[in-house]
Amino acid sequence: MLKKSSKKPLFQRFKISYLAMLVALILLAISALPNLYPAKSWLHVTAQQQVNAELLAIDTQKSVVDFLNQHGFTVEQSMQSSQQQSSLNVLLHEPTKSAAAQQALKSEFTQLNVKIVTHQTSPDWLQSLGLAPIKLGLDLNGGVLFVLDVDLVKAQQEQLDSAYEQTKTIIRDEKARGVRVQQNAQGFELHALPAAKDQLLTVQTQVLKRFQRLAPTVHTQGKLTTVAFSFSEQGSSEFTKEVMSQTLTTLRGRIEELGITEAVTQRQGKQRIRIELPGVQDPAAAKRIIGATASLDFHQLKEYGGKSFALQNGGTISLDPIAIFSGQHINNAHAGRDEWGKPLVQLSLDSQGGEAMSAFSKRNIGKPMATVYSEYYKNDQGKVVKKSEVINVANIAQHLSSQFSITNMQSPQAAQDLALLLRAGSLTAPVTIVQEQTIGPSLGADNINNGLAALMLGMGITLAFMALWYRRLGLVANIALLLNLTALVGLMSLLPGVVLTLPGIAGLVLTIGMAVDTNVIIFERIKEERRKGRAPYQAIEQGYKQAFSTIFDANITTMITAVILYGIGYGPVKGFAITLALGLITSVFTGVYVSKALSQTVYLKLANKRGVNA
Repeated sequence: MLKKSSKKPLFQRFKISYLAMLVALILLAISALPNLYPAKSWLHVTAQQQVNAELLAIDTQKSVVDFLNQHGFTVEQSMQSSQQQSSLNVLLHEPTKSAAAQQALKSEFTQLNVKIVTHQTSPDWLQSLGLAPIKLGLDLNGGVLFVLDVDLVKAQQEQLDSAYEQTKTIIRDEKARGVRVQQNAQGFELHALPAAKDQLLTVQTQVLKRFQRLAPTVHTQGKLTTVAFSFSEQGSSEFTKEVMSQTLTTLRGRIEELGITEAVTQRQGKQRIRIELPGVQDPAAAKRIIGATASLDFHQLKEYGGKSFALQNGGTISLDPIAIFSGQHINNAHAGRDEWGKPLVQLSLDSQGGEAMSAFSKRNIGKPMATVYSEYYKNDQGKVVKKSEVINVANIAQHLSSQFSITNMQSPQAAQDLALLLRAGSLTAPVTIVQEQTIGPSLGADNINNGLAALMLGMGITLAFMALWYRRLGLVANIALLLNLTALVGLMSLLPGVVLTLPGIAGLVLTIGMAVDTNVIIFERIKEERRKGRAPYQAIEQGYKQAFSTIFDANITTMITAVILYGIGYGPVKGFAITLALGLITSVFTGVYVSKALSQTVYLKLANKRGVNA
């Protein structure tokens, strides 16, 4: 028989590991706490610039609340902004009606701006730690799904057209007489007689220096030498990757400008992009901004040898086809008003754009410069066509640098949309929305309720079975199971980019089953050791040790499947894969290590209490 004091070294040996597990569980539990405080959608009502802000505080706030109540949008709470009472925040009894209430207010109170703003309801100390609830996917939170097709063929053609226009400029600058350029089906080609071979080589070198992805093909017919330019196979592949990457970056920038922080933007197949916007209740605004293919270029007027562009107010104007600089050199853009109250867009350029503007304006003070706005659209035949129009022609009054303004915008909304697009970046390839799906928030709430009901039912049956079948060890398993669910929720809340979907809830249910499988394997091993006559503590030690390799192999193969699903899946499939992978990690942690620590502690205390050999 062993003395109680002989057990102290054993506890000393596990003290550090137990402490580490306890700390990890506490941290994950704290990160899971914000999920008990769901976010709420408020209507944020403010006055437009031309309306006296104080008017909102005195006369309009009561009218807004009364209007909402009279039209079926029951107001649960309303409060004024602390800043001079210039805005009103309204919480509806049914937040799922926020979008409909927003549209009703915009129609009734045209002088007001109405936005839907999401506020966290968790305690301030949790928010100060940067903790937030799990991000919910479309099927749980409602929102909009867009699938966009990127026209890579059109993008390549635009690149070849730009190269063709610049080649004409190179021929003029190099004074390459006897060399001419013309377009063909694959790109463009240079033609030269024998006397102009040197000039042809100079022009060819300059073209390849500017457009490294083009490949020349030289052939001679009689005395005429022809050099045809088109995309090489490698160049075409690199250009495709660059366009898709740039399109993804630009679309993510636009989504951030819209204030949507939980969006999922990913490539789908060769030339499609999938965008999920959970929580968005105004799909029209999102579609207008995300689907826009606008770009901005600044051109010099050129009466002879120029390219004709349409003016926004009618008529045409001749401009140099090569831009002074384009929208890709714009660092920032803000909508505003000039001294006469007309809308404008204030621009800030990067160093390269600032240098180009500085050099051009210095040479052309008193001369006009045109701003060309371009966008793609589908014509009656369904073909994607680029439409360019001059939105502004202004004389350069002084030497400009990296900051200037575009005036004479059609409306404040047009100025705001243009500023947003310029801040986020223009698209180099036309995009078309080929799929659009809107999921209402009420449907998302039903999915959450049904998913959680299934989770609770499965967990309740599992806890009851384990407690009845394995008794004391079953209670240990149940504690580990609850800790597993808490740890998984905390881990999903903690990691950026993790989104919970309806299949993700299925992954939670599956995780519970897998965690139980882990305990069943271990407990059956322990029973076998007990039948061999081993003491409880030794049986537990051997049971966990022998079952570990089986559990590890099973979880590794499932993890490989989860990784593959995450790599090739989209939307809900990816959400399921994330939940499954994280659930495997927490299941091993709680089912093997935490459960073992609990089992050993329980049986050692029982052995000490009874004074028997463990």
